[in-house]
Amino acid sequence: MCVSRSVAVGLCLGYVADRILGDPPRHHPVAWFGQLATTTEKHIWANSRKHGILYTSLLLTAVTGTALVINSQTRSPWQRCLLTAASTWVALGGKSLEAEGEAMATRLDTAAISGDLTAARERLSHLCSRDASALTADELARATVESLAENTSDAVTGAVFWGAVAGVPGIVLYRAANTLDAMVGYRSDRYEKFGWASARLDDLLNYLPARVTAAVTVAIAPAFGGYAAVTRACLAWRHDAPAHPSPNAGPVEATAAGVLGVSLGGTNTYAGSRETRGKLGTGPAPVVDDVRRAITLTRTVAATATAACVALAWVLPGRRRITTPRSTL
Repeated sequence: MCVSRSVAVGLCLGYVADRILGDPPRHHPVAWFGQLATTTEKHIWANSRKHGILYTSLLLTAVTGTALVINSQTRSPWQRCLLTAASTWVALGGKSLEAEGEAMATRLDTAAISGDLTAARERLSHLCSRDASALTADELARATVESLAENTSDAVTGAVFWGAVAGVPGIVLYRAANTLDAMVGYRSDRYEKFGWASARLDDLLNYLPARVTAAVTVAIAPAFGGYAAVTRACLAWRHDAPAHPSPNAGPVEATAAGVLGVSLGGTNTYAGSRETRGKLGTGPAPVVDDVRRAITLTRTVAATATAACVALAWVLPGRRRITTPRSTL
């Protein structure tokens, strides 16, 4: 079996493992990396881009180098396949993302009866870092739909795309870079300069996966709203996505808004800083029912994008065949 097909099968198995098992309940390697990153930050942090570049380079070199060494030691196609499957399972977060979306929908349903949004506001922090303390029910629904759309690319497509292109080292590099972006890659007094390198690298690594996610969203649009949904998604991608401050979140959120027939975007607050995004889509503001539709959209897009990346890995040329060493007498 050649390397590309070992990787393809491994990506598929890793995706299935995430669907069945979700995140590892304990001893999660991404959590270990987060602890390492926190410790490293304590020793390196300074309010400068130079220190941020050093921080990002040290951490990514360490984990990607380790992945390269381990990957190079695989001597059989099934070893490569199982290593890819394990790495993919650890890197993916699709099932957990859907669970968080459902948790938000449940809390919004409860709030509609009780009038108390406290639980929903607190839960939003599991999906994004925006300040939810004063958000209304509709704003919480919008934040949830936006987070589901953006994180479909971050939590699923990005990992399987880089796995298809670069195998286990690609998966590890992508997930580590994405984790650093989540930790230090946002605008605040502490991370404006220090987190610059992590944020820019994450933008670079997500450029193609985000567009794969957006294209898949358009492709499956007929299942959600007929060909009118395709038209809405394409128009939103073309006209609305450029107004989004993120070059990668714009296309995925805009196409999701078009497929769902809702309007996303607006003013959000992050760590005390207000960020105004352009309007994405032409429909009404999302409500709790749209959150559940967005969960279904996330599941469908993630599965389709994974299938596309598995196919890419299967046919990708230029990789040597793995042969199992045979003993000689």
